[in-house]
Amino acid sequence: MNQNKVIQDLFEKWIIKAEKDLLTAERELTFENPVTESICFHSQQATEKFLKAYLVKHQIFFTKTHKIIDLLELCSTVDKSFKSELENADNLTDYAVEIRYPDVWFEPSLEQAKESLNIANKVKTFALERLNITK
Repeated sequence: MNQNKVIQDLFEKWIIKAEKDLLTAERELTFENPVTESICFHSQQATEKFLKAYLVKHQIFFTKTHKIIDLLELCSTVDKSFKSELENADNLTDYAVEIRYPDVWFEPSLEQAKESLNIANKVKTFALERLNITK
C-alpha cells in the first residue's frame, strides 16, 4: 500500500471517529435532562479528532495528547489562523479526562454543554474548509 493511501485511510478514520463523537453529543442534547458531562466530553473528543485529522492530512506528527492548545499550535504551522480563530477550543481540554472521574466533581451547565458542542462544530467546519472538504 502506498504512503498516500495509508495517510488517506488514517485521515478518513479520524474523521469518522470525530463525526461519531459529534453525533453522540448532538443526540444527548436532544434528551430531557441531558447528561451534560457526556456532551462536553464528546465535544472535546470530536474537536481533538478533527484537529488530528487535519494534522494527519498534512503529515504532521503529533504525540498522544488531549490538549487542544498543543494541537492548535501544530495546525498553525500549516495555517496560522487556526490558533487565532479557534483559540476558545482550548476551553474543551478539561473535558477530556477530568470530567469523567469523580475525583474532581464538576457538572457542566446546559449552557456550557451547548457551547462545547458549538465549539466542536466550529472546529469541524474550520478544519474541513481548510482541507477543501464540504460536509
